Amino acid sequence: MRNPHNETGETPERRCIITGERGSRGSLIRLALGPDDVVLPDVRAKAPGRGAWIGVPRAELEAAIAMGKLKGALARAFKASVEYPDDLAQRIEDALARNAMDRLGLESRGGTLLTGSDRIEEAARRGRVALLLHASDARDDGCRKLAQAWRVGQDLEGSGLAGVRLSADRHVLALALGRENCVHIAITDRRAAHRIDESVGRWQRFIGLEWVPALAESAAKVHGDAAHGFLQEDGLGQ
Repeated sequence: MRNPHNETGETPERRCIITGERGSRGSLIRLALGPDDVVLPDVRAKAPGRGAWIGVPRAELEAAIAMGKLKGALARAFKASVEYPDDLAQRIEDALARNAMDRLGLESRGGTLLTGSDRIEEAARRGRVALLLHASDARDDGCRKLAQAWRVGQDLEGSGLAGVRLSADRHVLALALGRENCVHIAITDRRAAHRIDESVGRWQRFIGLEWVPALAESAAKVHGDAAHGFLQEDGLGQ
């Protein structure tokens, strides 16, 4: 994954062609000019050539399309008259969802996350969880139990530290992670938590869901390679 910082240590920013507001590359969505001068989503920002960036949720994008605002903004950005598919908003949503699930799958194979309520609760109480996620169909009592264990492990009892409920259900998450029992997911590496915050958060925000994850950074007892070592030593990894 690309380093979000440039050589000066600052986060590169891009301007949304619809609102004019600026944001980090990781928070915006890139549109690229494909074959036949058709604009398509480039959510990983890897396509060659000129690109345009948007930073609005799907509902606002569809409103901009209906009013003709997007077409004019794209023409200015690409300095030419361009076309885009009628289902551009759906294509963006699908691409963001695939990218988010791919990221979770990579973290699963890399050993930076846990599944299974018992293992997550144990790691959470020991201060080994950086981010807590739940499937859309997770039971509320299970979510509350793990959130409480997380707060205990971070010495943040009484705070609002809690997990984030995703728009994907347990079956979708199981396919993405290549595991069973994907009702709850704990991220055990702070760097991995930031990667997931970027990819999954961008998808959730685009479809209009609130995404304000609590990343347990300041109180986390281990992170990075140290967290990975803990998982291997204690048998909590894959």
